[in-house]
Amino acid sequence: MKQQLKSVAAAAAIVLGAAFAAAPASAADASTTDTSGTGIHAGDILVRLRAIAIMPQSSTSSGSTLNAINAQANNAIVPELDFTYMFTNSIGAELILGTSRNQVTSNIGPLGGVGVLPPTLLLQYHFNHAGKVRPYVGAGINYTIFYNNGLHALGQPVSIDNHSFGPALQMGIDVDVTKNVFINADIKKIWMRTGASLGGTSLGTLYIDPLVVGVGVGMRF
Repeated sequence: MKQQLKSVAAAAAIVLGAAFAAAPASAADASTTDTSGTGIHAGDILVRLRAIAIMPQSSTSSGSTLNAINAQANNAIVPELDFTYMFTNSIGAELILGTSRNQVTSNIGPLGGVGVLPPTLLLQYHFNHAGKVRPYVGAGINYTIFYNNGLHALGQPVSIDNHSFGPALQMGIDVDVTKNVFINADIKKIWMRTGASLGGTSLGTLYIDPLVVGVGVGMRF
C-alpha cells in the first residue's frame, strides 16, 4: 500500500507540474495563443477509454464485526469509459462509466466478491484549453451500485446495501497526438461505502473509498 501511495503521489506531482508549465505566463500570453486546429473549445465532446487501477483505501465502522475481522477490499484493474461535454472553452462536465468485481478479505479468510458500478459525474476546469498539453481538475458526485453479491461468512450469505452516494475529486492531463486524438492520465478519489449484515444482524459498514489511477486514449468530436 505504501508503494501504491508513493506512485499516486508521484503521478500527482507530474500532473501539477504540467499544469504549472502549461499555464500562460500572463494575460498577454493567453490572448496571443494560437487556437487554430489545437486544443478544446466550447461545444466539443471528448471521449476517453482508460485502463484503471482501483486501489481501495478500506476502513470499517469502529466497534463493528467487520472491524474486528479486519475486512478489506482488494485492488482491481478494469477498463473505464468517459464522456466530457465542454460548456465553455475551459469548463466541462464528465460522466464516468466503469464497473469492477472486488474481492473482500479478512482475518478469517476470503469473504468472496461483489460487483461495484459507480457512475460518477464531475464538473471540470481545463487549463490551457487551446494548447496541446491540457491539465484539468474536477469535483463531483458518484452513485455506487453494488450487485451480483457473492459475499459469505461462516457458511452463510452476507447481505449488503445496494447503493451509496459520495463525493469524487479528480485531476488529470490530456496531451494531443493529432488534432482530434490525445493520450490521457488521470487520478480520482471516490468515496463509497456499503453496510453488511449476516442473518439479519448488522456487521457494520465497509468504507471502500478507492484511489483510481488511469491511463488511456481519447478523441475529440
